[in-house]
Amino acid sequence: MKRKIELLAPGGDLDSVKAAILAGADAVYCGLDKFNARNRAANISFENLYGLIRLAHKNNCEVFLTLNILIVESELPLLLSVLNKLVNTGIDGIIVQDFGVFYLLSNYFKVLKVHASTQLTTHNEGQIKFLSRLNAGRVNLSRELNIDEIKHLTSVAHQNKLLTEVFVHGSYCISFSGACYMSSVLSGKSGNRGRCSQPCRDRYLPTSAGKDYPLNLKDNSAYSDLRELSEAGVDSLKIEGRIKEFEYVYTVVNAWRKQLRIFYTHDRLLDDTSDLHKVFNRKFSNSFLKGDINKDLFIDNPMSNSTLHLAEINQYASDDKREQGTKELYDEKDESRKQIKDKIDQLSVDEISLVIEISGASGTVLTATVKTPDRSFTVQSSSSLSDKGIECLNEVIILKKLQSINDTGYSIKELNTDRLGAELYLPFKELTALKRRILFVLNDSREVILPIALPKLKKASPVKIKPTLSVLISSPKDISLCQDGSTAIYFQLPNSLKNKSVEFLNLFKTNENLIPWFPSILLGEDYTAAVDLLHHFRGKTIVTNNTGIAYEAYKKGIDWIAGPYLNLTNSYSLLALKEDFNCSGAFISNELKFTQIKSIKKPNNFNLFYSIYHPILMMTSRPCLFHQVTGCKKHILDDSCIQECSKSSTITNLKKDTFIIEKAKGNYHRIYNAVNFLNTKIITDMPDRFSSFFIDLTNIETETKIELDKASIIQLFKDHLHGNPDSTELLAKVIRPSISTQYKEGI
Repeated sequence: MKRKIELLAPGGDLDSVKAAILAGADAVYCGLDKFNARNRAANISFENLYGLIRLAHKNNCEVFLTLNILIVESELPLLLSVLNKLVNTGIDGIIVQDFGVFYLLSNYFKVLKVHASTQLTTHNEGQIKFLSRLNAGRVNLSRELNIDEIKHLTSVAHQNKLLTEVFVHGSYCISFSGACYMSSVLSGKSGNRGRCSQPCRDRYLPTSAGKDYPLNLKDNSAYSDLRELSEAGVDSLKIEGRIKEFEYVYTVVNAWRKQLRIFYTHDRLLDDTSDLHKVFNRKFSNSFLKGDINKDLFIDNPMSNSTLHLAEINQYASDDKREQGTKELYDEKDESRKQIKDKIDQLSVDEISLVIEISGASGTVLTATVKTPDRSFTVQSSSSLSDKGIECLNEVIILKKLQSINDTGYSIKELNTDRLGAELYLPFKELTALKRRILFVLNDSREVILPIALPKLKKASPVKIKPTLSVLISSPKDISLCQDGSTAIYFQLPNSLKNKSVEFLNLFKTNENLIPWFPSILLGEDYTAAVDLLHHFRGKTIVTNNTGIAYEAYKKGIDWIAGPYLNLTNSYSLLALKEDFNCSGAFISNELKFTQIKSIKKPNNFNLFYSIYHPILMMTSRPCLFHQVTGCKKHILDDSCIQECSKSSTITNLKKDTFIIEKAKGNYHRIYNAVNFLNTKIITDMPDRFSSFFIDLTNIETETKIELDKASIIQLFKDHLHGNPDSTELLAKVIRPSISTQYKEGI
């Protein structure tokens, strides 16, 4: 018998969750009104969560809750309140992005199973080991991976006692998930906060390749690749779509359930995808999974392709025939929607009514007989009732002590005290214990977990020495810029290292003070080469934006600093890195505003860093972005493209926002904002918080121009750090235009 694979469905609201259950999902993932990465979905209220879980479990379906956004410091009390409630709900797993949330779950809420979100961009084996150390039980692998990469990482995950999920249907992102800042920069709606406004789907001024939607990808569908995914050992097939409506969820889940059933019973696959084409889609592609990343991955239309597909397969002889076919499709969809809705409406997530009868006399225990619509049980107090005490029992007092039961998916509809004697007394703690016994039975013999309070984090001592300047370069020609030892020099390593690790290792041997700066994306052989470089590195410290390299540095005992693309936004995320991985310091996310940064409490003996000047990286993308922008002679993206291609161009949306498309040798395609980030104000706003302020002088050409050479601009930044009153105004004059919107608006 074939190994069963979980079918994991989206649930953006109650109807969608019900639809997923009806269609045969093994698990659903959904979010609360707060703390989830689909802010635009209707989401689930806490009041409905208990009933939803009960309904799902009754139908052999698990429920995973998304808490998969970055958390800012001011939200920690509310987050703690949510976690204190979740431990008593019977939820089957929590999907997490923020390292601080991992830390809290691992240390204080161990009963909750932890899943690593797609927002963590997991694409190499070191990242899986990193997540295992954070006590993740499963990981969602990056959508950009091919089947061989998935198979390898699944094997590594299983060796480290993690399960793997792979997205098999729904929208692709043009950027590696968790590494896109486009919406954040443009509108303050951060994708890392579930607020992505999808500017990648916007219409742009026509490109020279003749495209209006140059960043728009087709939808993902691995419907025909089930056998390969099964052979790769994947544990869960995940469908994207928490902002889709219930009929979409039902149709897609139903189609996949049929595919799985045929595969299990007859060892073959269905090739009829007509149902999948009837609901929203932008055409389908499995290019990432096949390792065939080509220009056909794009589509120059962000709208649904359903009616166009119908026209393509039917080859209508006239416009009238086309209109008739379209009408028939919509009529069919309306009828299907009605039928699904009728089924959904029969499923209830309402609170379960309780009738509680209280009885007892002096010298006997207090008895509570609890009746639900389908069962009855009795619990008793430990102590006997007395005719002496401080406040005698009555219906009002008892109801007050039991009323929190109403917050657990049950509702006390009737409390009967007719069989309770008069003028009786019982310690109130006994009523509290009685309530817990009632909940123990109602919750299938699961003890109620009492709320915990986090120990107060101590504010670290102010930094007593003046912050230093650190500089990022990407060319060996710039190494001589800072030879006085007062400025840390980081060297930007490329995404592709597999043929160059020896070259870079020699560079670091020759220049002992040069600090490696590892990028956020390191795939396959390039990750292996990066690890090899790290293991032969003899310097004092590194900076990494990739948690796989962070894990290897920790294991080797190399001092490491967490880079700005690890998205650190709260005190507990810093604690996680320091306590679990011996991290010595970290860059605070540039998405944060002043008040959000100021409230963060750094651990003792831990250095904070902040970038005050840099080109704004919007995203990193595995597909070739020039196919849709300038055109490219090559149909497919191959290894030589990554190694050798070097070009740049621009795109401009209809709001006149311009972006730089940049491809450097050895790197993936990147998009930068047209204007660079410059924030000198933070130095005076928070003079004793940071150990070092950072500037990026890599050779990224944007509309921001610097009117001084690199050596002079470094000196000017140093003057500013040393309190030179003229330097602030001068920096604004020689670096222009610039923005600091994120520091003002935050996330």
